[in-house]
Amino acid sequence: MSLAVVGAAHPNADGSNRQFEILLCHPGEPVTLVPEPTNVHDRNAVAVFSCREVQIGYISAERARQFSPQLGGEMIRAVFQRRANFGAWIRIGFEGREPHLTSAMLAEAVEQTDAPIDEDQPFYPDEIWPDD
Repeated sequence: MSLAVVGAAHPNADGSNRQFEILLCHPGEPVTLVPEPTNVHDRNAVAVFSCREVQIGYISAERARQFSPQLGGEMIRAVFQRRANFGAWIRIGFEGREPHLTSAMLAEAVEQTDAPIDEDQPFYPDEIWPDD
């Protein structure tokens, strides 16, 4: 399962830069998930740390509610998947299984706004006639 890591724009308490750390991460590198039950903003918060022990962000709040209770008992393994505009994607595996990354998971998403526009398309809209 792939999970979004958000909050990359915020600085870490130790002064390290989350966005810079994300740039250093490579697909398949292990990441650590750390529940933060004493977090004043969200008691279900789950921090994500790189293999260099630098925080890169948090699992999104929606997903953290689902996974925070499982982190205590179930063996969850996580790896860095890829960078994203909002932070990063990680891949997790349950019951101690190693997360599997495919080439499609590593590909950057192509946004519609970046797609070239074909000016010569054979499309002609219907004419709009005034009502009689």
